[in-house]
Amino acid sequence: MKIGIADTTFARIDLGKVAEETIKANCCEAKIVRYTVPGIKDLPVTCKKLIEEENCDIVIAIGMPGKKPIDKQCAHEASLGIIIAQLMTNKHIIEVFVHEDEAENDKELKEIAFDRTKKHCINAINLVKGFNLSKFAGGGLRQGGKNAEKIYL
Repeated sequence: MKIGIADTTFARIDLGKVAEETIKANCCEAKIVRYTVPGIKDLPVTCKKLIEEENCDIVIAIGMPGKKPIDKQCAHEASLGIIIAQLMTNKHIIEVFVHEDEAENDKELKEIAFDRTKKHCINAINLVKGFNLSKFAGGGLRQGGKNAEKIYL
């Protein structure tokens, strides 16, 4: 199993390191390939390269958009690029974006970022291992915060 991590220098937290540590702690057999680029809009091609040139089974794309409207626009464009890269490669790319305006302060932002990154790394491992996530469908699971309450029908 080979897992790619694509992250940026623009981020204020080294979430690539958090991802590496989480994958190593939960999947000792995984080989990790990390590729760091300047900004969030560089992530789509990086993810595609990790899949096609490094033969990664899945990629985790980590970005930390700022608070300004242009940052939101860039994040949206990066998301579209990541979706295109998934369709072009027929591989999952787990997008882990942590927007700076999700929190009131840096401590809270760090908690959200760590939680989201760790949970998405577990999701990536489970997808590559072929784990059936259907038993969690409709569970209100959240990455980056407390799970929502499940509505039972």
